[in-house]
Amino acid sequence: MSDKRQSRRRFLGASTGLTAAAAAALADPPHAAAQSAGVKKGDLPDLTIKEVKVYVADLAGFRRLNSSETGEILSVVTNSGHEGNYTIGNRGLTPNWQEWAKPALVGRNVIDLLPTITATTGTKEVFGFSGGRSGAPGGGGRGAAGGVNRGGGAWPNFYTAAAEICMWDILGKAVNRPIYKLLGGNKDRVMAYASSQHLPNVEDYVADALSAKEQGYKGYKIHPGGGQKRSGPPIPAYYGHIEEIQNIRKAVGDDFVLAHDPVQRYNLFEALKVGRVLDELNYAWFEDPIPTTDLEGLVELNRALDLPLHVGEFLTSISGFAEYIKRGALDVARLIADNVGGISGSMRVGALADAFNLECTPHNWGNPTDLAVHFHLELAMPNAYWFEMPHPASAVDRPYQAQFRIDKDGYVLAPAEPGLGYPIDRNALDKLMKRIDR
Repeated sequence: MSDKRQSRRRFLGASTGLTAAAAAALADPPHAAAQSAGVKKGDLPDLTIKEVKVYVADLAGFRRLNSSETGEILSVVTNSGHEGNYTIGNRGLTPNWQEWAKPALVGRNVIDLLPTITATTGTKEVFGFSGGRSGAPGGGGRGAAGGVNRGGGAWPNFYTAAAEICMWDILGKAVNRPIYKLLGGNKDRVMAYASSQHLPNVEDYVADALSAKEQGYKGYKIHPGGGQKRSGPPIPAYYGHIEEIQNIRKAVGDDFVLAHDPVQRYNLFEALKVGRVLDELNYAWFEDPIPTTDLEGLVELNRALDLPLHVGEFLTSISGFAEYIKRGALDVARLIADNVGGISGSMRVGALADAFNLECTPHNWGNPTDLAVHFHLELAMPNAYWFEMPHPASAVDRPYQAQFRIDKDGYVLAPAEPGLGYPIDRNALDKLMKRIDR
């Protein structure tokens, strides 16, 4: 293991490893939930699924961090009246979810279904990365025109991942516990950094970073835009990004945590140029610098740079993460819950990273429900240390859910409500409702 990994974990604090409670919860979530409530599994309410439906909200007047967000809110309802919710369309179309869900879920009990529905998350994908296939028979690209059916048998399967999250929400509500506590989490807050939008010009970033610092955030991550100045001739984008990196460090001072996430847009040459500037200016990490498919390039880049590489948003199986860890292509495992089987799959990725003394950083970028899922993972994982807050925080707001905000010390406080912890205000949602698909 490289020195930079060891020194980073010593700085952040030693992990206690995957707790016994978390391991038990992944093996048998309903049993662990019942134990947390002081009852037997057989005494849980009737969690047989009786109905699945999709609320479709009109989001025309709201900012959408992911352009594919459709306003679809899934609903899974049990005989006991407990309802689990999740949103789809955050990173790609998942059409006709309820048509898949009716035969797959209705009439089956959450107690039996939840432990097994995403059990294939550990298998290696037949077709490689999520960026190059759909998960459906016949293939199809990620976010292909007109949408693709992601409900096929091979992994990743975004239909089952969404259903799995709904069932965790139901289970938490059934025992009146937030999900992170069912997973053995004992944190009550997580430090937040501000995660920028892709701003139009080089000159836009200093004011944005200073605004985040003034609000009390303890860090700021650059999502670079086109790398062009407001006036003057076109320049290579990475030239402009280097200027942004330099200007922000000068503006916020030497002790403020900074990171850079170009979302795979560089080639290896550009990433080396940018990465050396990040090293010189003591940036905390470099995220998804080149395409994840370039495994050899990531290995070479990681050897050349001192700051940690965060990689993994575009990996969709636990075995994929294992290969990248083994090859030294990442220092921190980054994940998107939808891609790895929902909450259970994400916890397995976190445990794998922790076994190698690595951090795991769930991805927070989307609507409030999407942030809630990843926040529970951050609260439950012993090797997760940051909450990524889209900046400005109001970009995430929806009138039918509680707002995510930092406290005076720069933390996001754990939810107290059961399940996902941010209940939907049905009266507010009804005002935006376009239809309910049943």
